[in-house]
Amino acid sequence: MSTTRSTDLVGRDAELAALIAQLGIGASGEARAVLLAGDAGVGKTRLLTELRDVAVAADWQVLAGHCLDLADGSLPYLPFSEILGRVLTERPEVAASVTERHPTLARLQPGRRLRATDDRDADQSLDRGNIFAAVHDLFETLAEDGPLLVVVEDAHWADQSTRDMLSFLFSRPFAGPVALVVSYRSDDLHRRHPLRPQVAEWARLRGVERVQVEPLSDGDVRELVYAMHQTETITEASVAEIVDRAGGNAFFVEELVGATWATGGQIPAELADVLLVRLDRLDDRTLEVVRVASVAGRHVSHELLAAVTGLGAVELEGAIRSAVESNVLEQARNASYAFRHALLGEAVYDDLLPGERARLHTAFVTALQSGTVAGTAAELALHARRAGDRVTAAMASIEAGNQAFAVGGPHEAAMQFLEAIELLAQLPEVPAGLDPHALVRRCAEAFIASGRVSKAVTVLRSHLASMPTDAAPVDRGQILTAIAAALMLTDTTEDPEAIAAEAVELLADAPPKMLARALGVHAQALGHWNEERARAVAMEGLALAERHSLTGIAVEISTTLISLDESPDHDRLRSAWRAAADRAREAGHVEAELRAVYFLGRFHHDRGDTDEAIDAYDEVVRRAEEVGLRWAPFPAEARWMKASVLADRGRLDEARALLDVSGLRPPMVYEWLYYAEQVYLDVLRARVKPTAFETLRVYWSRDGLIAIVAGSAELVRADQDGDAARAVEVYDRIVATVRPLWHEWFQARLRLAVLVVGIHASAAAQQSAAEREAGADVVRRMVGDAERVMDYYAEYDASRGPEFHAWVARLAAEDLRWRWLSQLDPPDAEELVVAWRAAEEAFVAYGNVHEVARVRARTAEVLRATGDAAGAREMADLARESAHALGALPLLAELTAQGSAAQPAARAEQEGVTLTPRESEILALVSQGRTNGEIGKQLFISTKTVSVHVSNILGKLAASSRTETAAIARRQGLIPA
Repeated sequence: MSTTRSTDLVGRDAELAALIAQLGIGASGEARAVLLAGDAGVGKTRLLTELRDVAVAADWQVLAGHCLDLADGSLPYLPFSEILGRVLTERPEVAASVTERHPTLARLQPGRRLRATDDRDADQSLDRGNIFAAVHDLFETLAEDGPLLVVVEDAHWADQSTRDMLSFLFSRPFAGPVALVVSYRSDDLHRRHPLRPQVAEWARLRGVERVQVEPLSDGDVRELVYAMHQTETITEASVAEIVDRAGGNAFFVEELVGATWATGGQIPAELADVLLVRLDRLDDRTLEVVRVASVAGRHVSHELLAAVTGLGAVELEGAIRSAVESNVLEQARNASYAFRHALLGEAVYDDLLPGERARLHTAFVTALQSGTVAGTAAELALHARRAGDRVTAAMASIEAGNQAFAVGGPHEAAMQFLEAIELLAQLPEVPAGLDPHALVRRCAEAFIASGRVSKAVTVLRSHLASMPTDAAPVDRGQILTAIAAALMLTDTTEDPEAIAAEAVELLADAPPKMLARALGVHAQALGHWNEERARAVAMEGLALAERHSLTGIAVEISTTLISLDESPDHDRLRSAWRAAADRAREAGHVEAELRAVYFLGRFHHDRGDTDEAIDAYDEVVRRAEEVGLRWAPFPAEARWMKASVLADRGRLDEARALLDVSGLRPPMVYEWLYYAEQVYLDVLRARVKPTAFETLRVYWSRDGLIAIVAGSAELVRADQDGDAARAVEVYDRIVATVRPLWHEWFQARLRLAVLVVGIHASAAAQQSAAEREAGADVVRRMVGDAERVMDYYAEYDASRGPEFHAWVARLAAEDLRWRWLSQLDPPDAEELVVAWRAAEEAFVAYGNVHEVARVRARTAEVLRATGDAAGAREMADLARESAHALGALPLLAELTAQGSAAQPAARAEQEGVTLTPRESEILALVSQGRTNGEIGKQLFISTKTVSVHVSNILGKLAASSRTETAAIARRQGLIPA
């Protein structure tokens, strides 16, 4: 029975209409982006083919690129290389003009991606920032001549760099009509699949829609079967069986009727039988060619098939034609062939015997190594690994890793290096000329560059443990240096100083570069905890680096020395940071440059120079993106630091947007740190999700900053809820988490303790005398903790900027507020007012808009209670203005609860009773069980005056007792029920 693929589009009218509408094809609307999802074989490619025809008919240009399944050996930006190849062929003048503006685009040309026979391009680096902009410019330039539809297929096989490129294109609007469609297999997206969270993030971007291609209905399956048998008769029993077994999958229908059957993942035995029946009808030569093609992957070039099969031109062409006519293979781009569906190729591959696979992979290795056919190092590594040729696989993986690093793909590079390390570990001896210690350090460097510092430490630690006891000191010393350097980029309970010191000892007689590097790392590890020794070690290392023209190391050590300089001459320090950064950039040492500019930002930040801090942090972020180091530690942290400064300045929306890295796939530590900051900002506005806190707690131990930021959000929420007990639990949990990662008296502990004191002060007004007595122990503990932090940092002037002084002033004010509201050793009115005026002044100098508003709200509370109604009104108005601008609803509610808003006198609706503002205040305290003496102390009026007010209240409410007064007041809405 002869069958062919149906040319009719069956059962997809709704999806096609949705694509046309959402992409703006044939309409004047704005072009958009679509994520096209569906199970393998459900009909995505067929739908895209029809979409292409509609677009072409509407005078649109169409370009398509495909991701390939190369396992861990994916070539960065492969679909965009394919698209560029098409443009070079059909629109060379456009490619030339864009390449002239963006020279790095040339590195994506298909001919430039092939495995080279020498290392002439090994030192060339692809600027990711420019390549993203170059591809964007290419599409915009093409769109000048008419609407452009860009299709990227099989994104479930996309490498990290391709996913980053797509994120960039999704999030950057085009000046002209450019529409983008990205397809992927939804059934391949298991929980750990890297595309799964990426798709979720993309779908939330403005202008990105998701279209799900659902299985066909039974009626549509029948229609499809009949369309494929227009010239032949098929029994109802056969149709029913196909309908039953196909599950609405168009590909399965076609393969059951025509060539084969496949599903995602492992193919069941009964489906393999269907496949084998189809393949058994091929002649031996054709079957051998098909099997060779399955080993190659989804696509295979004609020349590579010829090299591996060894067939003559006529014999090979005859076999390929037979496979094409049998609907097993089809012609693809660039004189290559592909299986009609990727799953068909997988099925054929799975049917091979282990020996056949090894033999064919070996043949591919031989062909790729011959230099007569084109191929990439990643392909060679894949085939060699599956052929069991560990030496070739390891060497090719190293080459592929270096190539990936050169084009701005540090994560892909790290994975290739790691593969090589694992392969070398299985060899009886290391290949001549290969330094395994250098490879491990290179792998760790790539992991750090991609922001996976903990993984870098794991790789280094594993290698150190495997080194023999008689390993050369120079080898062991370099690994220890790398470990110490990595540990200082992450939170750990290990002591990097001791490790760095051991490294220096081992490298005492090593070449200058190794020793200078070790001395620099040791000085950095000593840091502020032993400044004198750190300075001496740094000076020794700097002298060695300068003497041997080791510019990168010299800049790193200079940066450490500047950080140790607590000179009051801020202009000189600022100039020193900038000079270090400029020197590093001129010498091409990007990591040293980023570190210097980051610390320049911290220098400004610590001194309250927020505009300058924002500029420096932004410089780090932008520069890192230009060189493909977006998630290296300093740039990733600079993004968060910039967001925190923006939040301090009251620019909450900007801060949140900066931390929204949807589609960018940050390392886990930064993903959760950013999320923690977003949750904190949401709490200020009462927008937080109920599950956010519990979700974040799982990741507290990953990084001290996550614990502090997420914990701070929980403390703010506890303050809003008046939950003093929860505040103590959160505080203790933060300290228990951060202490082993940092040290006992970390600086943020001052702020955390102050927040807990403030929460207890706010709660005191509603507590009984017994509850206030119990709270006193907590407050004393918090004040003691805060004072220990103050003592700890007393000698470090650089660490005591405006923020530090603001929280010191707030501690004194909140402590007095607690004593006032709890009536335990209450202060006099003047002392309380002076403390809160000082806190307000300190926070204005610090510049945290939300905290200034919070302090002003509480200062207004104090002023009102002490009789300064005008001062209270002025302070409350300032706080309310800021709260409105921030959208800080909880703070506005606090102001309203204090009576800061202009309100009419309290009125009992049913009785027509009117209470004065002072009577309303006293009524609230009476309902809490306060005595006249306690009320007088809290409101700073005499006990006799309170008694007069209480008598007036009882008379107005016709109550005979204080208890009855409270009950009537609650019933009539004068106080909360």
